[in-house]
Amino acid sequence: MPPYEALKKAREQNLDLVEISPTAQPPVCRIMDYGKYLYQQEKKEREAKKHQKTITVKEVKFRINVDDHDYETKKNHVLRFLDEGDKVKATIFFRGREMTRTSLGRQILERLIKDVEPHSIVEFRPRQEGNTLHAILAPKKSEKEREKERQKAAAHSAPNPSQPAAQVAKPAS
Repeated sequence: MPPYEALKKAREQNLDLVEISPTAQPPVCRIMDYGKYLYQQEKKEREAKKHQKTITVKEVKFRINVDDHDYETKKNHVLRFLDEGDKVKATIFFRGREMTRTSLGRQILERLIKDVEPHSIVEFRPRQEGNTLHAILAPKKSEKEREKERQKAAAHSAPNPSQPAAQVAKPAS
């Protein structure tokens, strides 16, 4: 119908004429309460925001002369962060004369990348910016996929009482 007729009809019902799809031919309009329409749209956006997960970047700092035990502890922190679904920024900060030993820093980051490879994807290879060397690792799987794996592993490790235990045959001696 022509726009003036639709507007007249909307005013008779004390409602608004809202253009839904302006790019369509002819443009699509609807007679409704515009305030209520805005409220519904805002409600949908809030609901969508509630379900989205924010990915945070956790930072783990290393030194070039890191001890094996300290390295293992920090590696475990990296693995825990990755399991929680967070990205990890591994950083090595060089002080003074340590700048001449940047290759040691690269070796530490490469070792870390190799050690956590089953759990992560390398987003940024180790790169130098000023006196810091850093790499960014992202989790390999989503939280849902990790939860499915945990449930599957728990199901396999728990004995099933409905199935008979396996018989072990002893060889005759």
